[in-house]
Amino acid sequence: MKEQFNELYEKFHQEIFRFLVYMVKDKQHAEDLVQEVYIKVLDSYDRFRGQSSERTWIYSIARHVAIDWLRKQQRRKKRGFFQAEIDDEQFIIKDDAPLPEELLTQSETMKAIYQALENCTVDQKTVVILRYIQGLSISETAQTLNWSESKVKTTQHRAIKRLKKLFDLNTEDWLRRGVNE
Repeated sequence: MKEQFNELYEKFHQEIFRFLVYMVKDKQHAEDLVQEVYIKVLDSYDRFRGQSSERTWIYSIARHVAIDWLRKQQRRKKRGFFQAEIDDEQFIIKDDAPLPEELLTQSETMKAIYQALENCTVDQKTVVILRYIQGLSISETAQTLNWSESKVKTTQHRAIKRLKKLFDLNTEDWLRRGVNE
């Protein structure tokens, strides 16, 4: 099991980390959430049936962890509580790929997209990140979210429509250009 876990970690931790950074907009929290994801992977690996790829299974876990964290943050804001920051240097993930904030300085297009995603629902934001930023196919996105492919397409269409309304451009082409810059 340890060998399988290490293989999964090495194979997916960087893209899961980037996904979580986009979802929670904070590198430190994303690092903590990656650890939470892999704890859940370790705890539930024996129940993984292989009905989807390991990649989509791990993305699904990461999505749920991110949503739980976002909900917790909203409750804290409403109540006025602030979480103390825990600094644990031993679990920092090293990734040479640019982080979202680094990409933002490289591309005004990406900066506008990143800000515009805040005007989307969590589902729309998730689909856009998985499809256009992480590069998952419609099928992989559907498996990750445990949705039908048509629901992914509909949610993607609504997100693109919302973004188009904000930017008044052909956003789908714009997203492809922006992500690949």
